Amino acid sequence: MADQPHFLSEQEGLVVQRRQAEARVEPLQLGKRVREIRLSQSLTLEEASKLTGLARSTLSKIENEQISPTFSAVSKLVKGLGIDIPQLFAQPVERRNSGGRRDITRAGEGVPHPTPTYEHEMLVNQLRQKKMLPYKTTVRARSFDEYGDWVRHGGEEFLYILSGSVMFYSEFYEPIELFEGDSAYYDCEMGHALVSTSEEDARVLWVTA
Repeated sequence: MADQPHFLSEQEGLVVQRRQAEARVEPLQLGKRVREIRLSQSLTLEEASKLTGLARSTLSKIENEQISPTFSAVSKLVKGLGIDIPQLFAQPVERRNSGGRRDITRAGEGVPHPTPTYEHEMLVNQLRQKKMLPYKTTVRARSFDEYGDWVRHGGEEFLYILSGSVMFYSEFYEPIELFEGDSAYYDCEMGHALVSTSEEDARVLWVTA
């Protein structure tokens, strides 16, 4: 539905679209994988360009996910870098040279993601392939009728009320009012929705896993 955060719908796998004689390949994070292979061979963009026969600018755009490579380009990458197709489309490896990862979001510097009922602020956006998705939300909705249907998505969710109060609606339970400092944990595939009940729009913290 419209209020389901788009970031929760992650496309996995490989999409192959054929269009006449030429086609484009859009695998998950292909650009990151190409860069990883190039750097593992200690190649500059210029050196990789000479090996593959692809223009330096084209390689740069592929690595930065600005374009999807044609099958012809994929063939040149495979031949020039001395790899096979499965290697190219394998998931990029998360490097943890220091034994861990870290990301910091300063107050008010999250990425905004507004919807008609919620105003989300996405946190720690530099980390990829996170096991949890933390975000703060200002609850704009004042009536359950504003949703039109339940919000549902995959995973489980932790909810913490930062300020104000909300009515927490869930598909299999009676609505319950939550106040500052209250929290809840629930299955996201169960329909759910929040409605502000305080004078000021409530602010909440969500962590989805």
